[in-house]
Amino acid sequence: MVHAYIMVKASAVSGSIDELKAALLDVDNGIESVHIVAGDIDFIVKVDVESPANVKEIAGGIQSVEGIEDTQTYIAMD
Repeated sequence: MVHAYIMVKASAVSGSIDELKAALLDVDNGIESVHIVAGDIDFIVKVDVESPANVKEIAGGIQSVEGIEDTQTYIAMD
């Protein structure tokens, strides 16, 4: 099992933060949770999947959501 965390930044004109959270949860069933956070990013997405390739697919799906500006992906090493 591969565990990853994707940091997500929303664009300034993205609309409701709750609507974006719902859109992120709909991206893939490998997404375990989405948390709205304060700071330089807007969401932390926890991913649990079978392979690193699946993480890449989910990150691409997140990037395609309207209102998402940027992502950074971190794969857990333990």
